[in-house]
Amino acid sequence: MSRKLLALLVALVALLSLATYVYYRRTLAARPVDPYALVPDDAVLVLATRDHAALVQHLQEAGVWDNITGVRYFQQVAGPLALADSLDTGGRPAVAGAVAGRPRGLLALLGKKLVLSSLHITGPGQVDVLYQIPLASVREYRQARGLLETLGRDPRYRLGTRDYEGYELQELTAVAGGTLTVLNYRNHLLLSTHAALVEAVVHRLGHLDAPTVRAGFGATDLLRLRDVDATLLVNFRRVPALLDVLFQPGSHALLDQALALGHESLLGIRFGPGQLVLTGFANPETAANSWQQRLRGQPAQALRPLADVLPLRSALVLAVAGQLAPAPAADTARASRAALDSLRASLVPGTTLAYLAAPAPGVVPSRLTLLRSSAPARTAQWLARLRRLGGASPAFGRVGNYEMYEAGFGSAALLGPLADTTPDEAAASGPLSTALVNNYLVLGASATLRAYLADVAAGQVWSRSASQVALLQQAQPLARLTVLADVRQGWNALLGTLAEERRAGLLRNESLLRHFSQVAWQLVPPDQPTDEARPGSQYFAQLLLRRPGQALAPDSAASATGVGLRFRTPLAGQPFLLPAAPATDGTLAAPVLVADSLGVLSLLPAGTAAQAWADSLPGPLAGPLHLLRGRLLLATAHRVHWLSPVDGREAPGFPLNLPDSVTVASVVAGTSTRILVATASNDLLLFDTNGRRYPGWPHRLEAPLAGPPALLTVGGRDVVVVALRNGYVYALDQAGSRYPGFPVSAGARLEGPLLTSAGPTLARSQLRVVNQHGELLTITLSGDISARRRVATWSRTASFRLVPEASGRVSSFVVVRQDGGQLDVFNPSSAAPLLSRQLLTSGDKPVQWFDFDPTHQVLALTEPLPGQVALFTTQGRPLGAGAGAPSPAGAWPSTGTGVALRYEAARQRYQLVRFVRRELHRDEVRVE
Repeated sequence: MSRKLLALLVALVALLSLATYVYYRRTLAARPVDPYALVPDDAVLVLATRDHAALVQHLQEAGVWDNITGVRYFQQVAGPLALADSLDTGGRPAVAGAVAGRPRGLLALLGKKLVLSSLHITGPGQVDVLYQIPLASVREYRQARGLLETLGRDPRYRLGTRDYEGYELQELTAVAGGTLTVLNYRNHLLLSTHAALVEAVVHRLGHLDAPTVRAGFGATDLLRLRDVDATLLVNFRRVPALLDVLFQPGSHALLDQALALGHESLLGIRFGPGQLVLTGFANPETAANSWQQRLRGQPAQALRPLADVLPLRSALVLAVAGQLAPAPAADTARASRAALDSLRASLVPGTTLAYLAAPAPGVVPSRLTLLRSSAPARTAQWLARLRRLGGASPAFGRVGNYEMYEAGFGSAALLGPLADTTPDEAAASGPLSTALVNNYLVLGASATLRAYLADVAAGQVWSRSASQVALLQQAQPLARLTVLADVRQGWNALLGTLAEERRAGLLRNESLLRHFSQVAWQLVPPDQPTDEARPGSQYFAQLLLRRPGQALAPDSAASATGVGLRFRTPLAGQPFLLPAAPATDGTLAAPVLVADSLGVLSLLPAGTAAQAWADSLPGPLAGPLHLLRGRLLLATAHRVHWLSPVDGREAPGFPLNLPDSVTVASVVAGTSTRILVATASNDLLLFDTNGRRYPGWPHRLEAPLAGPPALLTVGGRDVVVVALRNGYVYALDQAGSRYPGFPVSAGARLEGPLLTSAGPTLARSQLRVVNQHGELLTITLSGDISARRRVATWSRTASFRLVPEASGRVSSFVVVRQDGGQLDVFNPSSAAPLLSRQLLTSGDKPVQWFDFDPTHQVLALTEPLPGQVALFTTQGRPLGAGAGAPSPAGAWPSTGTGVALRYEAARQRYQLVRFVRRELHRDEVRVE
């Protein structure tokens, strides 16, 4: 062969190699691998984390890391890897190195990359775990290969390779037994002690375009949220198979049906003092015969009323909102079916099942059914009729103040799918008996119901237990499904229903299970039934694992005041604090004004739970309350009220009755004797305190209001300032005419309130607005834009609004930018945001700004769903996020549109007032 031909062939080979390399880098290697696409479809649980060292540290701080490392499935992989890690790092364990200083060895390999661990059912009574670790560099690839080769040189292990469908699998076999199989696919290490799982990954590689195990959640990435250490993906369609591995067959059929309301869930894991909180979303089940299809669109169930009727011996509580009506039985008489339907109509939709603690492992737990009655007297009448139709004895037994009757019907006739699972179980538990406790109908076997009534008569209920009350306070107040478990009360039931081969493992891991002994799983539907009917609607899901007595300490950052003051109907809006009067102990005692959803206004004096007065208004409040000359100015849909805070009486000439064609949107009080009313039809009306309407009003606006208008007095002249959504700002005089220089264009759309400050002249009076381009504008009342600057970057999907200081100080305000689930709060004097949060849900989030002094400024962020409020300092740190915080992010349950906050300098405490459905809570938050 000539030298020229040889050189040509070498050049051709080099060119082909270069072309192949370029093709690989620009096509195959340029496309990132979706790690979830490598997870087999039969995964039951998928745990993901991007900071393994932080997760381990938080598990250690929670006191459960030592227990987790003792689990057999952890040791199967951790043993060989720990040995290789110790050999590779010179005998320094990785976990210790991660805690004491810079991560070494295995934790350095994991780093801050996305690591997945998936749990699979691999056979009858067998579960196994598949681990996935991405490699980011050649150094990490060499490190991983070095770990395996180091173990291969150890006499206790053998390292070999085998080919499986064109992929090379490495197998690390221990002489004592057990094999670790490893696959490297495009620098993604997949390893498991069960070779079939790795082989399933190879099968999955041929269908990478197929939907992944988390395809139902799209681009949702909960790991981007603050304080989220890991995420957990749950496939509820495979949970029954997992429960079959752990428990005896047929012992969890009812729980399988309840958990199947959603077919999959994605949860973010947060650690807190004495608790572990998992929050996220769940996709509803789509199977035709599932509970989800029968409960779809029905309202959620309130959890708090159960505290007065649930016994302390409850081991498992299953609360399902909505009616699961049974099919009429052919052998049931027509009259009995009609009476059962009438009884069902007198009950609030929703059923609660309470399984009581078993006295011994071999004893079947007793069960109670609790149904809330909307009319207890009518419920009692239909129960009496059913007793007569069923031939039951009219005699009753008395326990305390409660009467117990024989039912005269079976539980299946009333409860349907929620009844006893088999007729044999129903017959074994004895005849069904009934009792009315408060406004609840309680059903159960005669002996069980008698013991239960004795507990209630003795006060052994959840509302008398601090640990159970704390659990209810941290749970969601409304949910379609609530599962509450107490491991301490249910320990004997666990031993009795567990599979025989799993009992030893349960006893071995008893400390891990008892560490978080209180468990609460909840699914919260959208607020509106129409939202649930939309494609892609999801449940808000929460799993709470709590250790009683650990979340609150005597000198903690937050101290709760118990269950709170309960009203008959849910509270609406936000609490309103009246001016405080100094108390004898030097504190500031503040009366609280609250309104419920029916329009009942109540004043609660400071330091007492008694109502000073209550006034029934003709409907819910329209807009916030105001103080005008020491009186309360407020409005309903067609009336304006001016009440005395002492006794609730109207001022002379009030209320002002507006035409039925006028619907009030908000009412504004000026510094003088003027009252400005904004209507839903874009009209403005100006009145004096004698009820006289000024000439020239109403004034019709050209576009909807961006926020409440403002009424101020400048040099003895009244000025009405309004900002419209179309971006124009108007200033009107007492006759409804525009001041010279107006309207002023803000240059973009406007949303939210405006801020005004009156000066001696129009030129020295100012108003501030923020437009949807993120610009803060200062406009004088002479019609000039005196200042314009951009607060933050803007996008087409972002919205901006100005948030004034809660007490009305015109010199203090913040600007809120929200873009989907991302919320940022800016101080106009600083370029960096005061607070930046990635939220679980979209939609407007009420933000409040409290400025008591330069060192005590608080941001309150309310999330309507899941019904929480979080307090933050100006450094963006959760207020009260220390040892006593009610949640990892310092959040409290709150169902109002906002909260009230007051600072006591003498005690270095904040007073927080919030609504939780029908309850008013007053909390103290320590200043850190």
